[in-house]
Formats: sequence, structure tokens, C-alpha cells
Amino acid sequence: MSGEMGVAKMMSVRMAPPLPLIFLFMIHGVFSEDDWGVSYSPSHICALKNSSVIVSCTYTYPTGHQIRKMFWTKNCEKGEESPDLSEDPEYSQRFQYLGDKQQDCTIRLSHVTQKDEHMYCFRFITNRTDGKWTGYPGVTLTVTGDFDLQVQSPERVTEGHNVSLTCKSSCALTDRATFIWYRNSQPLTERRDGNNQLLLQSVRREDAGRYSCALHGHTYISPAVQLSVTYPPRNVSVSITGSGEIVEGDSVTLICSSDSNPPALNFSWFKEDQSSSVGSGQSFSALQSGRFYCEAHNQHGSQRSDAVTVTVKGRLVILYISIGVVCGAAVIITVLLICGSRWMKKRNNAQINHSRPHHDKRKTCDVELNEPVYENKMAAQHGSNVCKPEPNSHVYENIPRKKRRK
Repeated sequence: MSGEMGVAKMMSVRMAPPLPLIFLFMIHGVFSEDDWGVSYSPSHICALKNSSVIVSCTYTYPTGHQIRKMFWTKNCEKGEESPDLSEDPEYSQRFQYLGDKQQDCTIRLSHVTQKDEHMYCFRFITNRTDGKWTGYPGVTLTVTGDFDLQVQSPERVTEGHNVSLTCKSSCALTDRATFIWYRNSQPLTERRDGNNQLLLQSVRREDAGRYSCALHGHTYISPAVQLSVTYPPRNVSVSITGSGEIVEGDSVTLICSSDSNPPALNFSWFKEDQSSSVGSGQSFSALQSGRFYCEAHNQHGSQRSDAVTVTVKGRLVILYISIGVVCGAAVIITVLLICGSRWMKKRNNAQINHSRPHHDKRKTCDVELNEPVYENKMAAQHGSNVCKPEPNSHVYENIPRKKRRK
């Protein structure tokens, strides 16, 4: 019985794990590598010369540790001395720590040059003897003096929809750079949305054009990209070749025009008193009187025009109208000629009557004095004051003279 108990004790001793191994398991649970770490976003940065760079960074460490020191360094290899960038004369005036002592380790580096092209790491030390951690690999910084900008945009957008344009750079700009947008080389200061995006809401046809972008503070402008805005027909109208009045048997041509994108290719013609179409095509030949209108169509919709009036007149009516016009003109001309002739005649008579009394008197006297007359007869017919011959006149030659008595 005692032997069995001794074997049992030996088995219990052999099965119990040693105390140091239990302690190691506990240490491993506390200091797991999952509790230590540094995360960078992004891990590679391309910056423009003389610009500012913001490096986003977070870090974690085990519970129970307290941060005693933290810093950034450009010597990330283990075992090498890790100088603090904030104490480096080349960086101290340009380096700014934006994080805290909890889990944020974000920094800003200003006025970068090509000498700043390195891998940068964040390192922190806790109050424990083994509480040291370096976030490796770190952030790789590339600095360039030249860069490319490109606008990414759909080729076309339908009127009323939203569209977003993106200004892409060969460098991943992380300093919240300000982008400037242009349409047809004119700046769009009122439409600056997001960091590198331009959002056009409820697009109108006026938004169509060539778009380009630039970075504030830099002269480089991206190549322009054409944005087309499609919309249904608008401002549909009908034009008439001629006056709209035609003779029976002839025709008048109507032409339908509209503003649309893409251009309208389908046109339908209607007469106001008919429900079905009377023709198709951009032009239409009207053979009868009535009011006609057209409808223009593209894949985005349609619109109808206002109606125009076409008048057809018979040839006999046209002939009568023409004869009436000619006769009327002839009558007017005849009346004018008669009136003019009478007026001229009255004018001439007025001039003759003004000079007639003196002329008639001279004529009568000339007749009477040229005839052989006697003194008594002349006196009896005309009186002593009418046609009295002047002295020394040849009339006295015909009058017999009395003989003087001796």
C-alpha cells in the first residue's frame, strides 16, 4: 500500500510543470509582439520640392507601460544610434511633432529638399527595461522638383447628373495641397471641392468645356481634358423658304432646327388638325394650306416647335388679283393725268383774262380806223371818246376837206 502511494507521488511530481516555464508563459502573454507596433500611412511619400509633408503615424504598446521618450529618426536599422530629428540642426527648424503620448505620432516636415530623401522611423521607449520599439520599416520620402498632373474625367455626362473630376499627380501629395481648377483656361474659384477633386452637381450644358488643374503656388498646369454635356433638343424652331404663300400646285419648303447634344437626327412633321405625322426629315415640302410644326428627337428626349402658317392660293385668284392691281394702277394714272390737264388749262385761262381788255380795245380800234369812215358816223356810233384818231393820223386823209371861201 505504501509502495502504491510512493508511485503516485512520483507521478504527480513528474507531471507538474516547472515554475520557470509557467512564468515564461505569463511573460509571453504580456509582451506579445501583437501589443507592439507602429503604422505609417502611406508608407511611401513623393513630395514636391519646397513643399510641406505630413506623415500620419500611430503606435501601440502593452498595457502597464508608460511612454518615457518618443522621437523620429532617419537611422532605422537596429543596433545603430538613432538621433532625434528634433535635435538635428538640419531638421530642428523644419520638424514639428503633431502627435501625443498615447498613440498618435504624426509629424510635419516643411520645405523639403532632395537631401531629405530617406527612410524615417518612429521610435519610443517606455518605463520598462525592455520597453523599446522601433517602427521598421518606416516611411520612405522622395522629393522631386518636377511632377506631372493629369485630370481624370469621363468623356461625357448627361445634363442634370453629377460628375467628379480628379487631379492626379505623379507624387502622392499628403500635405493637403490646394488645387486650382480651370475651365477653358478660366479659373473656377467658386467650384473648389475636396483636395484634388472637382464635383459638378446637376450639370448644365454651360459646364461643358476643357478642364485642367494646377497646384497652388506652382506654375505647372495639367493638360486639358474635354468634358461633353449631353442634353435633349432645345429651342426647336421652323423656318420657311419664301413668304409662306404659294400657288396651287407648287410647294414651300419648311426646315426644322434645334439645339441638342448629340445633334438631333430624327425629325417628325405634323399638321395641327391631324394626329399622325405628315412627314419626316429635317426639311419638309408643304403642298397645302395649314399650320405645321416639327418635333426633334435624340436619345435623351424630344421637343416640338411652334406652328407656322402656310397659305396656298389658286392660279385664277392670283390672275384676278394681278389684273385688278394693274387696272387699278391704270385708273389712278388716268385720273391724275386728267386732273393735271384741267389744272393747267385753268391756269392758262387765268393768265389770258388778266391781259384781255386792253388787247380787245386795240383790236376794235384798229379795225374801225382802217375803214373809210366819215366824221359824223364815227361820232354817232362810238361817241366822241371812242377810237378817236390821234392828230396827224392817216385817218384824216380820207375825210373830204371843205373849200375855203375866198
